Amino acid sequence: MKDSIRTCGSMREEDQIKEVSERLARVRLRVEEACARVDRDPSSVTLVAVIKTFGTGVIRAAHAAGLTEFGESYAQDLRDKSAALSDLKDINWHFVGRIQTNKVKYLAGTSCLVHSVDRLETAEAISKRIMKTSGTPQDVLVAVNIGSENTKSGVLEQDAPELCERIGALVGVRLKGLMCLPPWNPDPQLSRPYFRGLRALADSIRGNIPKTSLFELSMGMSHDLEVAIEEGATLIRVGTALFGPRTNREARIQSERSSLASQAKGNND
Repeated sequence: MKDSIRTCGSMREEDQIKEVSERLARVRLRVEEACARVDRDPSSVTLVAVIKTFGTGVIRAAHAAGLTEFGESYAQDLRDKSAALSDLKDINWHFVGRIQTNKVKYLAGTSCLVHSVDRLETAEAISKRIMKTSGTPQDVLVAVNIGSENTKSGVLEQDAPELCERIGALVGVRLKGLMCLPPWNPDPQLSRPYFRGLRALADSIRGNIPKTSLFELSMGMSHDLEVAIEEGATLIRVGTALFGPRTNREARIQSERSSLASQAKGNND
């Protein structure tokens, strides 16, 4: 099996589907085994396939293999990919990247869940956009910088309760839970204290802020998803285990954006 599906531009569609299906089966087995260790139902864990830098052909193959939840990290790409794949009616789009306020218009109403709100201004921009358009509330998670890392975005743990309370009061936004990305370590067990800390934070906020559920915990990726599930994750964000390692990232992004722009132009001609 090739290291990455992205290197297989000439791969036939049926071969892409087969390869994604094999990777997906392995990930699902890992989820099932982790759930069994802590007496959880595997259906309580949503697998979000992170598709940043992936072309629409790979996404179609992943969908054919049985995936319906897809996460994108770039607002413009979410807009373009969701439009290009609008014929796949059962896809749910998640936004998992950093949010620029001026790009909220690409997210609100397109994403079933925005995982990465870490400022009140961002939530207010989403609220304003929703009230100007569909009026259907946008589900969001608050991103917590659980490791207090200077290089990462996210609200600091001690400031999260106040932010959650203020977001929870907004019209057009539904606060559903918390998200975190712990400090990187090749040993997944070293992520456990951070995942456990996010769950404890959610429990504390839920107990102290009326009408706040915070049932969703978005935590865990390809290398530490088992530990995240054992600590209560309801959403895991998986890219590498499904599609292989990312290489030549910027060139691939530009190539995919050019392809999507050409498709859009063709549709408008």
